Amino acid sequence: MTEKDASSEKIISDAMADPSPAKSMGDPGITPLSPSHTQNDTDQVPSGPSFVVVVAIDFGTTSSGYAYAFAKEPECIHTMRRWEGGDPGVSNQKTPTTILLTPDRKFHSFGYAARDFYHDLDPSESKHWLYLEKFKMKLHTTANLSINTDLHAANGKRVKALDIFAYALAFFKEQALKELSDQTGGEFDNSDVRWVITVPAIWKMPAKQFMREAAYKSGLVSRENPEQLIIALEPEAASIYCRKLRLHQMVDLGTQTTQNGFSPSDNVGSGMSQAAKEHVRRNRQSRTFLVENVIGELWSELEEGDRYVVVDCGGGTVDLTVHQIRLPEGHLKELYKASGGPYGSIGIDYEFEKLLCKIFGQDFIDQFKIKRPAAWVDLMIAFESRKRAAAPDRTNPLNINLPFSFIDYYKKFRGHSVEHALRKSNVDFVKWSSQGMLRMNPDAMNSLFKPTIDHIIQHLTELFEKPEVSDIKFLFLVGGFAESPLLQQAVQNMLQGRSRIIIPHDVGLTILKGAVLFGLDPSVIKVRRSPLTYGVGVLNRFVEGKHPPEKLLVKDGTRWCTDVFDTFIAADQSVALGEMVKRSYTPAKPSQQVIVIHVYCSEKENAGFISEPGVRKCGTLRLDVSGTESTAARREIQTLMQFGDTEIRAMAVDVSTGRTVKASIDFLSH
Repeated sequence: MTEKDASSEKIISDAMADPSPAKSMGDPGITPLSPSHTQNDTDQVPSGPSFVVVVAIDFGTTSSGYAYAFAKEPECIHTMRRWEGGDPGVSNQKTPTTILLTPDRKFHSFGYAARDFYHDLDPSESKHWLYLEKFKMKLHTTANLSINTDLHAANGKRVKALDIFAYALAFFKEQALKELSDQTGGEFDNSDVRWVITVPAIWKMPAKQFMREAAYKSGLVSRENPEQLIIALEPEAASIYCRKLRLHQMVDLGTQTTQNGFSPSDNVGSGMSQAAKEHVRRNRQSRTFLVENVIGELWSELEEGDRYVVVDCGGGTVDLTVHQIRLPEGHLKELYKASGGPYGSIGIDYEFEKLLCKIFGQDFIDQFKIKRPAAWVDLMIAFESRKRAAAPDRTNPLNINLPFSFIDYYKKFRGHSVEHALRKSNVDFVKWSSQGMLRMNPDAMNSLFKPTIDHIIQHLTELFEKPEVSDIKFLFLVGGFAESPLLQQAVQNMLQGRSRIIIPHDVGLTILKGAVLFGLDPSVIKVRRSPLTYGVGVLNRFVEGKHPPEKLLVKDGTRWCTDVFDTFIAADQSVALGEMVKRSYTPAKPSQQVIVIHVYCSEKENAGFISEPGVRKCGTLRLDVSGTESTAARREIQTLMQFGDTEIRAMAVDVSTGRTVKASIDFLSH
């Protein structure tokens, strides 16, 4: 960058820095020429280069996996090979989202392999290895996510989040390409793959961009070919799959009792015929799912304009989407912006941890996690299988194995036994069994679920009160946590028969299969709702009485109002796929090489000024105008932003020369 460029950029950034009337937050070089909203003429989204296969990666908080389909047989969805390892009492169609790095921070293993290896290390060694689990939530909870955001390994050491996500994606890339090569009998080329990565719909733009950055770093796709990767929203993917359901592939909670819940090994409803059970069993062995070309039987009951809700209950988040069906093609339209929150099943693990702290003391648990990290992982695995046995009408207690090193370390730490601690604590619903187990009565287990389920039910109740969410025909309950009979019963009690509750079989794989279908045809969702209001700060002519005096800026005799929020798109506004928001900007000085425009967002539908509370800077739009100098008296850069997709894109053109201007929009903090 020459000195001249540096100074021209500085004008913008300095002017942005200070909201005093003399120096506005809005860019002095931006005066909107002609705000307009355009709809692309074509309904078709450019499909990009052709691909041989779609591979979707469901990167979950607690478990992950991949599935794929070849473009020439889109109705066959293959889920990944059986994973090595596994847990007693837990079916393993996915692998745990756990990752292990060697003491010198090189990738070692992922999933069951990582967990088992870490577990078998000698404690003196294991404290040098870096083991991470449940780390995906960090992307949702970090306020100013950046490329340098850190994660903590089990031993307390910090690692770069980007590295961990990139290692995980590289692992899936290698597994999937190996399986595809074996299937096709030759070396399978990555450039023939369209990759799909699923993320929660409630994730903000920085988290989605972070996933994309990790994909670039992992070599999944290259920056030069960004359209080879699609980011899919989890409940949307589930919605797309649910359209294809046959009656034997789901359970309708309204028509049958759920008193046994579904046991995870064969979550097959009691209402199924022998033939249907056989079909599911065969399917499960073959790992290949046949999807109807036509619309599924359930769907044939839906008419034009019918509405349904997808509740995606995962390990980390719960995501709610409201869709309306558009016939004849069965395209989907989002009716209300995605909502939800961090109410996934790991909330139950935290409650269990709180219970342990209450019995054995926070100081001991904190110490134990760092000094015996592998044993802590063991204890949580033991809890996981019992957690899945919780049911509303269970009467017999649940036993949780305490690892020997827990009992041993507690005695060293406190000088008395675990049994003594249980007697002394006034937690009367957890007893000690002489076989070295914690015995929890069912009510105690159910109370661990309560805070998480209450959050979900409260959210659903509020959602169903919205006018856009009336007359809901079906509620699809998907995601791993949807298998919980306690959650199913709570949703049934809340709805009181207002809509039918449908749970697909293999509910944990619903999103994965839907993500493959989305990759095969991303244009199936035609209309989405913007989760936030987006816009930029501009100067407008100052109007006495309308604009606040502290926003007055006089420049060359003209009176300007600074910091005006120019809205591109409002929160909950519907946006069609391919719809563009068009704005024209002029550089502040003819010599300017780069225009940097700050993008602001707000949860409010209408923001007047970028300095208002609740409005925050969320991204940067960079227009590289070098080499486009022209003789025109006033240069006009026309910017097009696309909001109807799962990610926001920007393009720009220099109007006088017709040349494309390099435009990029960045949501990560630097």
